[in-house]
Amino acid sequence: MIDGRLIRSLRRKRNLSLQELAQRAELSVSYLSEIERGKKQPSLETIEKLASALNVSKEGFFPEADTITPGPTALGEKIALLRQKKGLSQSKLAEKAGISAAYLCHIEKGKVLPAVSTLRTIARALEVCPEDLISATSHVGYKIKKIRRERDLTQADLAAKAGVSTGLIGQIESGRVEPSIKTLEKIASALSLSPCYFVADDDEISSLFKPMNPALKELFLDPKVRSVLELVADCTAEEFSFILKFIQLYKEHRKS
Repeated sequence: MIDGRLIRSLRRKRNLSLQELAQRAELSVSYLSEIERGKKQPSLETIEKLASALNVSKEGFFPEADTITPGPTALGEKIALLRQKKGLSQSKLAEKAGISAAYLCHIEKGKVLPAVSTLRTIARALEVCPEDLISATSHVGYKIKKIRRERDLTQADLAAKAGVSTGLIGQIESGRVEPSIKTLEKIASALSLSPCYFVADDDEISSLFKPMNPALKELFLDPKVRSVLELVADCTAEEFSFILKFIQLYKEHRKS
C-alpha cells in the first residue's frame, strides 16, 4: 500500500504546492489530496506519473515492498512492479508462468483474481516466494472474494444470501477474521460450493484428479478450465443448456 504521507513529504521537500504537483502529474488537486491523506490508493499509472513529477523511483513509494500482502487491486500492481524490477515484459512473464499475456494484463489491472495455484506459478516465474503475493492467513478470504467477484456479487449480496453481515464478509475477505465452520458452510451454500473448496489446498484438489487418464487430468487442471467450472457450478439446467448452445453457435460462427 502507498503511504500518502510519503508523497506529501516529498512534495514539501521540493517546495511544491498541492496544485503544482497535481499539474505536473496531470492529476486533479482533489484526487492528489485524497492520496496524500490516505483516502485513496493510486493506480500503477498514477504512481508512475507522481514518481516522474517528483523525480524519484516509483519503487520508493513502496517501503518494504517485498513484505507487503496486497489486496486484489494492489495484488496486480505488485505483480507489475515485481515484473518490471525483473526487466520482464507482460508477454515474457506470461510465457514463463504458462498463462496468456491477456490474462496477465487483466490480473495486473485488478480486473480478475487468479487462482491461488496461478499465483504460485507467477511467483515462481518472478523468482519470489508465493507468500510475497498472498499470505496464507488470507487464503480462505481470497478464494471467497475470487468466486464472489466472478459471480458478479457485491459483499452485501453475498452477505444477504449467506445470512451474515456485510462487515463480516469484508473482514473475512481481507484476512482479518477467520470464519467459523458454520459461517463457512453458509457462505459455501450461498455460492453453491462445498466448504471443502475454501479450505483444501490446491495440491489436495489436484490429487482428486490422479486416477483420471492424463489427457482428462491435464484438462481439469488447466486454470482456465477450472475458472469456467467454478462459474457454471451453480447454474440451473436451463442456464447450462443456454451456455452450451451459445458455445456451439460461437464455434460454428468461427468456422464459417
